[in-house]
Amino acid sequence: MRPNNLDNFWMPFTSNREFKENPRMIVSAEGMYYKSNDGRDILDGAAGLWCANAGHSHPKIVEAVTKAVRTLDYAPTFHFGHPAAFELSNRLAERFPENINHFFYTNSGSEAVDTALKIALAYQRSRGKGSKTRLIGRERGYHGVGFGGISVGGIVKNRMYFGSLLNGVDHLPHTHNPAKNSYTRGEVEHGCELADDLEKLVALHDASTIAAVIVEPFAGSTGVLAPPKGYLKRLRELCDKHDILLIFDEVITAFGRLGHMTASEYFGVEPDMITIAKGLTSGVVPMGGVAVKDNIYETMVENADAPIELFHGYTYSGNPMASAAALAALDAYEEEDMFKRTRDLSPYIADVAHALKGEKHIIDIRTIGMVAAIELSPRPGAPGARAFDVMKGCWDKGLMVRVAGDTLAYSPPLIVKKEEIDQMFEITSAVLRQVE
Repeated sequence: MRPNNLDNFWMPFTSNREFKENPRMIVSAEGMYYKSNDGRDILDGAAGLWCANAGHSHPKIVEAVTKAVRTLDYAPTFHFGHPAAFELSNRLAERFPENINHFFYTNSGSEAVDTALKIALAYQRSRGKGSKTRLIGRERGYHGVGFGGISVGGIVKNRMYFGSLLNGVDHLPHTHNPAKNSYTRGEVEHGCELADDLEKLVALHDASTIAAVIVEPFAGSTGVLAPPKGYLKRLRELCDKHDILLIFDEVITAFGRLGHMTASEYFGVEPDMITIAKGLTSGVVPMGGVAVKDNIYETMVENADAPIELFHGYTYSGNPMASAAALAALDAYEEEDMFKRTRDLSPYIADVAHALKGEKHIIDIRTIGMVAAIELSPRPGAPGARAFDVMKGCWDKGLMVRVAGDTLAYSPPLIVKKEEIDQMFEITSAVLRQVE
């Protein structure tokens, strides 16, 4: 099953030279497990890339996609439509926050973020506030890899190679404070006051120039950083005070990762827009989207200066196969009560992860919902190298884990069992003892 030539595929976010010298090749998947090309079962401790929330090859999703490709392989959604995209929007509206009932579809989380930023700018212009063009992100934020996403994002390596990026972007400080918030479960105790830095940006730029603030409810790709208690509510208050849109990037957090449909529900804060992807289809077919508050949609429709209210879209917006996969994923989540399972199991994954405190190399452990992060001390002069070696060692012992810098991130499919959680951290512990 191993390809004869690995050179032609330029792999994303990968050390291509390292991988192609010793490839970690996956050939099939079912339930909680991948199958490697040498026939080993690999426990998926990362839901692929935070996306396979219903597990792999879920029969309901497989059946729906198979039927969809046989029935309607493709249909445009520019001036035409197909039923599944409308049905999906209706289903999502039933489960999303009360005032968020409109959905614009993309192909990925990166596109969802750029779409949300464009909607924010177009909305401000539509209501006669065209001077509100500034976008506010946050240090250490990850919002995909489009130019809009890396501009409002705050991860250095994602930004430093690509020039000046978008103009008119500023950043809030990140909330990570290891001196005060180490070995945490859920929201952290210290740092709510950092939301007030938005007041400093308003004083610097004036609210009349600021269109939107975008944050992850908890920061995922930078190392699983939960927000301080009250932080998101304070951001909501300040955005309301200064007439600024608040966007939650929920590409990771939506669809059960925190035991609810959205992190908005988990934290009790309703933003103006929510970006989604990953768990939307359980990773089976690429799909993303922007969930939009009613007043934004209605303002743009009512005030449009042309028959087309938003000059934006993608060839595959609301793709029939993707829509079918998303509908089936929603069925699976609901019929198997996966979000409740997550709420019930979240304390268990936290207990098992935090039991590793004191193990070799570990300097911090953070958990929230069905997510855990183990941060390792970096090797002198080689940041990230130790965690990368642990990731490779876990693969050799039958576990896939996500690595971000010197942090190992665990976000298993929501169908995970207690014994599989135990196995994830037993393997990690064994590898940590072997790695220098």
